[in-house]
Order: sequence, then C-alpha cells, then structure tokens
Amino acid sequence: MGLSIRGIAAEIGRTFLKPLELGNQVRETVQDQVQRDISTVNDFVGNTTESIGDVFASRTGLSTALNPIRARFQREETPTDRQFDGQFVGANGQTFASDTPLSEIPAVMPAGGVRNNETLIYVNGIRTNVAGQANSLQAIADNTGSRVVGVHNATEGFGADILQSLGDKLDIGDNPAVDTLADTVYNELRAGRDVHLMAHSQGALVTSRALQDVKNRLMLEDGMSRRQAEGLMNNIKVETFGGAARRYTDGPQYVHYVNRNDGVPQAFGLRSWLNPFAHAGDEAVTHYFREGKPLVSHGFEEFYLPERVPFEQARQGNFN
Repeated sequence: MGLSIRGIAAEIGRTFLKPLELGNQVRETVQDQVQRDISTVNDFVGNTTESIGDVFASRTGLSTALNPIRARFQREETPTDRQFDGQFVGANGQTFASDTPLSEIPAVMPAGGVRNNETLIYVNGIRTNVAGQANSLQAIADNTGSRVVGVHNATEGFGADILQSLGDKLDIGDNPAVDTLADTVYNELRAGRDVHLMAHSQGALVTSRALQDVKNRLMLEDGMSRRQAEGLMNNIKVETFGGAARRYTDGPQYVHYVNRNDGVPQAFGLRSWLNPFAHAGDEAVTHYFREGKPLVSHGFEEFYLPERVPFEQARQGNFN
C-alpha cells in the first residue's frame, strides 16, 4: 500500500479521464479542470509522506486528496441536495437521519397495493437529487409490489459525483451513503432480519463498498470467520442495474442487470474489458440485454426496471 497521495492525483489523470466517452466539449472542459486540480492537490499535499495505508478505510476517507478536487466541481446550487447525503428517503419524499431505525421510516407503498412482506432498500446513482430518487422509489414499489425505502446518494454536480465514484471504486474517501447502508445492513443482519438491496449506477459502487464493510465488521468486531460471515450475509439479496462496480464480496445472493448499450457497465462495471479480474460475487446471476442506443442507454426507469423479474425467478436464470 505504498501509493502516495501525489500518486493518487496522477492516477486520477491517467485512469479517470481516458475511459470516459464524453462529448468533445465536455471531455475537454473536464480534462482541463482536472489538470488544474491535480496541481492544486500537489501544492496542498506538499512534501507529505502520508500513504493510502495510513487512511485506507471507508469510515476515515482520503479527504486530503479528494475533497479539494470535489470542491472545484461543485455548483452553487448543489449543497441543497448535499444536506441529505446518506439520509433515508421515505414516503412523499421525506428524509430521515441516517441513524433512524429502518422500521421507523414510512416506506413508499405500491400504487396497486402491497403484494409481499419485503421492504426493499434502494441506492441511487449520480446526478439524482431527493426528488429524483423519490420518483424511482415509487416506480420500484409499483414494479415489485414491495415497500421501498431509499438511502440517498446525494449529487454535487457531474464532476464531483464522478470523482466520488472514483473514490468509491478505490474504497477511499468519505461517502455518507456507504456508511448508512453498511450500518443498516449490519444492524438488520444482527437482528436476524433478511435484507433486500437494489442499486443503480454509482449506487452499485456504494453497495459493493458497504457490503465489504459489513463483512469486515462481522469478522473484526464480532469475531466471525470468513465462512461464518459469508453464511450470515447469504441472507442479503442484491440487485444491481447498470452498476459501475466491478467486484462484489462473496456471501450475498446477487442478480446483476447489464445493458450492452449502456456505456457505464461497459467501461467501469462487470462488462468492462479493462478489468479481466471482475468478480460478480459467488454464484451471482448476470442478465445481459440490449435496449436503446449504443453507449447512452443508462436510465434506470427507462431501460433497466422494465427488464427486472422477481428475484427468485432471476436467480434461476429465467428473465422471460
């Protein structure tokens, strides 16, 4: 773990920018901005000898390197949504503090009435404010017949969201949504309750990171062996849609939906040719399909939710 913060700054320029298939104007604008911000980080860091090993943990974060860059990308209006980062979203778009017990959050109810006993937890992707997530929660409830609660992954603007996604991929930097989801899943498991998660885009990164955190806590705090932790985590159902994560810890039951016309999983997720070591999770089921225009068909409600089938049916590989 000898990579220095200065090395991370360089890696942002090499790894983050090149794979992005943005329009010419957007790409050039972002590239110019990041190059300026790399210089800012180098000036900020100075001669520090701090390494990833000193700060490598989802609860500690690498704020010294990533936060100055993210601040540059934030727009003036984005702090309005940032105040809800890591909070729960319930019925009528109400938000609740991250330490609120799941049972005390009024869930979004399906318009046609509840058809099962599950409460789903959904984590949104980038560029989605609370109102946008609330719309998705209702769509999920209507599609599944389940009660649905959201863990909000706040937006701070496109550039800042992308940089936070990079931190999630490297498992560095603070992300309140990661901590809220990890705490919730851990508490539900320890209380003997099953958990069902759904995540789109960056939300899959948040989920992947949180699940690894849960496993670490079960082993380090509760003294479980890896086999025991994974056995308990088998009570977690996970569905990802256009996920930007390439690796998922073993234990949970996974179903991944990947649109071949979606540039996000193609470049950054399970479909990525850039990472031959991608791991979908032990015994995961991955459903590939093709809808919309090449590279740009990433919308959750437009392209992914219509492809979803009931979880047990999906686990059998039946998507008809």
